[in-house]
Amino acid sequence: VAFVIINRGLFLPGLRAVREMSSQGGPTPPFSTLSISHPASMITHVELYRPEKRNAMNRAFWSEMVECFSQIAVDAECRVVVVSGAGKIFTAGIDLMDMSSDFIQPVGDDSARTSWNLRRLIAKYQETFSVIEKCPKPVVVAVHGACIGGGVDLITACDIRLCTQDAWFQVKEVDIGLAADVGTLQRLPSVIGSRSLVNELALTARKMYSDEAKTCGLVSRVFPDKEAMLAGALELAGEIAARSPVAVQGTKINLIYSRDHSVADSLDYMATWNMSMLQTQDVLKSAQAAIEKKSPKEVPFSKL
Repeated sequence: VAFVIINRGLFLPGLRAVREMSSQGGPTPPFSTLSISHPASMITHVELYRPEKRNAMNRAFWSEMVECFSQIAVDAECRVVVVSGAGKIFTAGIDLMDMSSDFIQPVGDDSARTSWNLRRLIAKYQETFSVIEKCPKPVVVAVHGACIGGGVDLITACDIRLCTQDAWFQVKEVDIGLAADVGTLQRLPSVIGSRSLVNELALTARKMYSDEAKTCGLVSRVFPDKEAMLAGALELAGEIAARSPVAVQGTKINLIYSRDHSVADSLDYMATWNMSMLQTQDVLKSAQAAIEKKSPKEVPFSKL
């Protein structure tokens, strides 16, 4: 992998690395639906890899995402994650051909037992995307082409969302006879801030294109094509990875906590959090760098 050294000691992937990201040779064992790579120091790239099936989410995908992000959460070599999709689109959502039997023919001796089994199954699938949110490492998702159904559930669990000009988003579930049940209805209202727009998207299954996604806040940046977007995602990931992992991970955890709690509760949680986290050498190293007019990117922070 080639790297370009730019100002202040920050290492960013060169053009070759970006192109390699979008042309991985296949899934990374033991996974069958994900390709894992490390395009730059402290950055992990997770690529949805079923291009021949438009990255549709089959039964294996739902468990592999949990395994993948559970590993990343405790990987000291990783400070930030980039998620993208292989092939022509980001994802077509749930693989109905592979998954339909779970819902059309649920197991159970009677209605009560069938309902309990379905609830367990739904909770299991919810964890597939909740594990992204629970991972203390920030997750940048890069969307090109279509992002349908479960894809929206996935990206709303990520911390930063980028897309290409040709990207479009669709909360598809009502078109297949169900209410979205693995995160979109719970996270999207906080992401874009307009409950009216969320209701419109979820109740009509209409497509939202990149310009509207940028305007409403679903994504923070729009790029002309996939290559430019991956380069932008890696540059952004490099900026995050260069900071103190104690500060970065604490910031993510407290941002999510504050989303779901009152200001008073969140301030109390923050005080409790920092009463220990302030006792890190990272604060002293950063202060010294500031005195010496150095960038945080020049500070050698310990792994976490």
